[in-house]
Amino acid sequence: MLRYLALVVFAGAAWAQQWELGGDVGYGIYHDGTIFSPQGTANAGILNRFAAGIVFGDEFSDYVSAELQYLYHDGHPYLSYAGTRTDIQGNSYALTYNFLFHFKKQEHRFRPFVEGGMGAKDYVIAGPAPSPQPIPQIGSLTANDVWKVVFELGCGVKFRPIKQMEMRLEFRDYLTTFPRQQIVPAPNNTARGVFQQFTPLLGLVYVIQSRR
Repeated sequence: MLRYLALVVFAGAAWAQQWELGGDVGYGIYHDGTIFSPQGTANAGILNRFAAGIVFGDEFSDYVSAELQYLYHDGHPYLSYAGTRTDIQGNSYALTYNFLFHFKKQEHRFRPFVEGGMGAKDYVIAGPAPSPQPIPQIGSLTANDVWKVVFELGCGVKFRPIKQMEMRLEFRDYLTTFPRQQIVPAPNNTARGVFQQFTPLLGLVYVIQSRR
């Protein structure tokens, strides 16, 4: 699998028409999970906070391009039960390899696109765990960093005001499984839900023309 992915990347680089390098800023909005227990049900997830990232792209054809995307999200893990919410300082880093499918050729100033890819996401803890834990009979917040496979879907539009600069407005959806080693259900309790980070982004990209 990795061998075939490498062939796609290097083949695209060899025939590249243009490269893109830029950054984006936005806001991460989470659809969180739930912990079920005999004592009650608690919401478990990540707080909504700002996001910022970097994109490096290879426009190897008129309609298809490949991008390496990095995104930082400043969201803290939390547990919420009976009107009380407790969180722990944290953030996340997502690194994904995506393919973008454009509806118009490169020479157009407006280029709508859809995208999809996958990679890895690191849920990082930057502070101490709560002491005492607020609802240990349901679940606990720990200081464990957790790596997850992440899938990404998105759509957006690119706008090129000048030849070597591109603005982009896009919406991405990052999906991982529940990070149970960080937000830990108590014994015999059940954690359910897919963690989704809905992220609108505004980006600015520098376009580098290259020869075949």
